[in-house]
Amino acid sequence: MGVSARRGAPLSQEEIRATALRMVDEGGVEGLSMRKLAAALNVNPMSLYHHVESREALIGTLCHLVPDELQLPPDDGSPWQDQLRSLALAYHTMARTHPALWVYVHNHPEIVADKQSGLWQVLHRILRAAGVPEPELRRTSDVLYAFVSGFVFSETRGHLDPDHNQEEIDRAFDTAINLIIYGLSGR
Repeated sequence: MGVSARRGAPLSQEEIRATALRMVDEGGVEGLSMRKLAAALNVNPMSLYHHVESREALIGTLCHLVPDELQLPPDDGSPWQDQLRSLALAYHTMARTHPALWVYVHNHPEIVADKQSGLWQVLHRILRAAGVPEPELRRTSDVLYAFVSGFVFSETRGHLDPDHNQEEIDRAFDTAINLIIYGLSGR
């Protein structure tokens, strides 16, 4: 890892990722370029390529790292309804925190096609606790994901409340979670 004469300190993967994520959060995925990232890090653009293969590879890395920030509910014996609510709220918070990246992932599903991540494992555990039979886990989890993602998409596009009244949107999300819980309870 070389040290830039302008910078005076080695560049780290963590610093690159954090700065790139901040830039995506502020200006969207389209606002991230290697040249702008290098300027933000006070390095020569070519020095980034010692750490990152390409802009697309960096965006792919961000798409995989952000879900790791989720506060997944532990398997602590609490009712599945509480765990499902916690998981939905964590996902909703992640989507609100990184909306541009969230939209990008949904426009490029091949980036995170792996359904073995912690999010899916926890969802499957909760669905098993709710009584969903093993052969129906995949379909049920896909439908729930589509339902919650549709809600978040509608929220980010201003369809739920054109005035962006966050309290109203939070109440609407709570209603959506309740519908999911009641639906699963009635199986």
